[in-house]
Amino acid sequence: MHNSFMNDILVHTVIDTLKLAPRRYITYLAMEYLEHKTGDRATAWVNRAGRLGPVIGSLLGVVPQCGFSAATAGFYAGGVVTRGTLIAVFLSTSDEMLPILLSSGADVRLILRILFIKLMVGMIVGLTVDATAMGSRNIRGGINRLCMQENCHCEERSVPLAALTHTLQILGFIFIISLIISLFMELLGADSIRLPGGQLIAALICGLIGLIPNCAASVAITQLWLDGAIAAGPMLTGLLVGSGVGLLVLLRTNRNRRDNLLTVFILYAAGLIFGLASGVIFEL
Repeated sequence: MHNSFMNDILVHTVIDTLKLAPRRYITYLAMEYLEHKTGDRATAWVNRAGRLGPVIGSLLGVVPQCGFSAATAGFYAGGVVTRGTLIAVFLSTSDEMLPILLSSGADVRLILRILFIKLMVGMIVGLTVDATAMGSRNIRGGINRLCMQENCHCEERSVPLAALTHTLQILGFIFIISLIISLFMELLGADSIRLPGGQLIAALICGLIGLIPNCAASVAITQLWLDGAIAAGPMLTGLLVGSGVGLLVLLRTNRNRRDNLLTVFILYAAGLIFGLASGVIFEL
């Protein structure tokens, strides 16, 4: 009976995951093409943005680009852009959220609302940070190509192959997350899947998940929201805090630990405050 139960869960999860494959691949194919066409220009625009850095960074951050947040982290470590610009990019970057929502068939108006929230929060927080002493450039680091060397190899492969690799990686994450969710729902009941302790505790947890410098973080948060495991507030908190591999590149290229801690604190606090506040508006 136990083996039959597990087999049913596995079979259904595999089937549900495979159903997503064609749409996922088409979505990532478009994203990879966009990255190849705009990636270098996007980082150049941020580099030359000056005081408008947070505005330009937020606008470009909502477009899913391989390594964009990582490249901005490298610029910050080298003293090229301000902390406000870095925070704006981190808050607005969609990482895996946008392609997952698009390929899942989510309502376009809903997706635009999420992107608008991330865009506005990135601008507001970035400009606010730059208007204070916290926004000064970090001059102790050095521009490092680590983001491209270790975390993003999109430019080294053809667009179809890069899209296929990306699709398989994300489908693997989705399979694992969906399997865990299905097991909890079957064993403990559908209502038990929601994170305990109300929206504040759930948002605190999702914010910590968002800090994980891996695309699996945004995959997990987006999938949990799509499956009804978390409300809009915690979902927005996690997605605002999540910055892909950008945080990892920052920690590796910027040797000033206090500076890094301040950046992480601002990112987490802004994501928590604006995520919960936006969640209330989002669900009206």
